[in-house]
Amino acid sequence: MPETLKCSLVTPTYNWPEALELLLSSIKQQVVLPDEVIIADDGSKSETKALIDKFSDNFPVPLIHIWHEDKGNRKPRIMNKAIAAAQFPYIVEIDGDIIMHKNFIKDHLKFAKEGYYLYGSRANIQQSHLVNLFSQQQTNFNYFSKGIKKRGRTIHMPFLTQFYKPVSERSRKLRGCNMSFWRQDFIKVNGFNENLVGWGIDDSEMIQRLHNIGIKGKRLKFAGIAYHIFHHEQSKSHIEINQAIEDQTTKLKIKRCEVGVDQFL
Repeated sequence: MPETLKCSLVTPTYNWPEALELLLSSIKQQVVLPDEVIIADDGSKSETKALIDKFSDNFPVPLIHIWHEDKGNRKPRIMNKAIAAAQFPYIVEIDGDIIMHKNFIKDHLKFAKEGYYLYGSRANIQQSHLVNLFSQQQTNFNYFSKGIKKRGRTIHMPFLTQFYKPVSERSRKLRGCNMSFWRQDFIKVNGFNENLVGWGIDDSEMIQRLHNIGIKGKRLKFAGIAYHIFHHEQSKSHIEINQAIEDQTTKLKIKRCEVGVDQFL
């Protein structure tokens, strides 16, 4: 894919400005910058807005804050609003608790190809390292860094990425914290499904609909490296409802969700 491809980096956040600060710092260190950064804020308090305002003063690209009122977990809705507002044809999605390798955006753009989406993995920053992480504002890691779990995922060798064949079925290795796709494909399937409730499944259910319209996935192994900051798991009280929706999407090859991004376009 030519380096002239323009992308919007979109990240959800909710009341964790300390993690968002490290993410924003890692964006500033990118070898290839995104063309804009959109923060999809699911109802955070004023501390998050103050942090974004502070970064906006000298951020290298437009930093856009899209917020809605806190009415429980409504991540699909705020992500739809954010991607509806995106100005560029390619969307890179990460979570708000991710620190990116300096080549993260470069890797996603390098392997972007029409008819495909990309999905990467994450190395985990362990709970025992959090005090040092935040006190030192650490944004650079490698295979030998302290506090890292799943070190094999820190190896950056994009030459090897090309040997991973595209897949026609959704992979169990898919993680919404590290993926990218074409905005027009996202709109074709009507974006994230707002009938999903609470935490979980929203990314994989949307990706299943991409497969249902013939889009294939490519794994970014040895590229698109992300470091995930430890946090306790969110409530999975509604996971069975969401799983049932995803199972129907897969079984019936549903291509569009009923309540999605079209309401914001």
